[in-house]
Parts: sequence; structure tokens; C-alpha cells
Amino acid sequence: MARPEIRLHEGELNVMELLWANKVLAARDISKIIKEYIGWEKNTTYTVIKRLIDKGAIKREDPGFLCRAAISKRTVQNIETKALLDKLYNGSLSTFLADYLKNQDLNRAEILELERILSEQRF
Repeated sequence: MARPEIRLHEGELNVMELLWANKVLAARDISKIIKEYIGWEKNTTYTVIKRLIDKGAIKREDPGFLCRAAISKRTVQNIETKALLDKLYNGSLSTFLADYLKNQDLNRAEILELERILSEQRF
């Protein structure tokens, strides 16, 4: 049975960013870092870590309550991008790109890079 897509909110992403950057961290170290940069208390951080474990985004290893990402950043980016496209553009990548690019001041190098990416797509 396929696991449902893991959706993460901003607070959960803060914890995941630490794990993606550091591979493995003890929960106490995550808590210290989050306290310093975001201001969360230890209980808040531990609640978020538990929620991420329950969702399957983090694997807990003992001893030491070590945390490791169980889902890649790329996977989360893909899930969240699809959810955003579905929500705002009825799932249409081309509509999103057309709307977005109309409002950008692209330089020649950026346009050439976009053309290169598109030319590599297979039909």
C-alpha cells in the first residue's frame, strides 16, 4: 500500500532543514538550534519532532533520541510544488509558468537557460 504524500507546514520544514543539512542530530541539539534561531521552547520543538516521526518524515534512533530525515528535500519540494499548482492553477504547470514569467524581467542568459531546459524535454 502506498504511503500518503507527506505534507509539511513551515515549522516542520524548519526542523527538516536542519536534518537535511546535518544528516543526523540529537533531538536536544535540534531544540537548542531552534531555540537560538526561532525562539521555540524545548517542548514545542519536541512536539514538532514527534509529529514528524508520526508522519514518517523523521526516523528516530536510540540511544540518544537521534533524528534522521526519512524523506528527501527534493521529494518534499515536489509534493509541495504539486499541491501549490493544484491549489492555485488547477494543476496546470504551463498556466503557472506563463503567468509567472509574464511578470519577470528575465535577462538573456535566463531566457537561454529556460529554452535549454525546455529543449531537453522529450515529447
